[in-house]
Amino acid sequence: MATPHWPQASSVDLEDWGAGSNTLAGAPRASGKILSQNPDGSSECGLWSCTPGTRKVTFQTDEFCHFLSGHGSYVHDNGEQIPVEAGTLVFFPAGWTGISIITQTLTKAFMCR
Repeated sequence: MATPHWPQASSVDLEDWGAGSNTLAGAPRASGKILSQNPDGSSECGLWSCTPGTRKVTFQTDEFCHFLSGHGSYVHDNGEQIPVEAGTLVFFPAGWTGISIITQTLTKAFMCR
């Protein structure tokens, strides 16, 4: 069995994942590509990108994110603010709810489980 990898991750063509129904402002549009996913769907990893805008977000599963480019912030329902940019690492536990404010297209590598 081959080990999933992208030798040049920065040049991977992302697939259009569309606009979410949870948009609060602007016209954010997501794209991404899955590198690997367990057959039972219990975990997956890949790349995700989203254009500027504000969205309501809820993380259904634990998600570890390494932001690769862009600028924005996540604001938890309790008021906690998490600014993100290239180099930021964030772990969102399952059930985390708040808003995502993207001011410059964000791209991240992620792992969900």
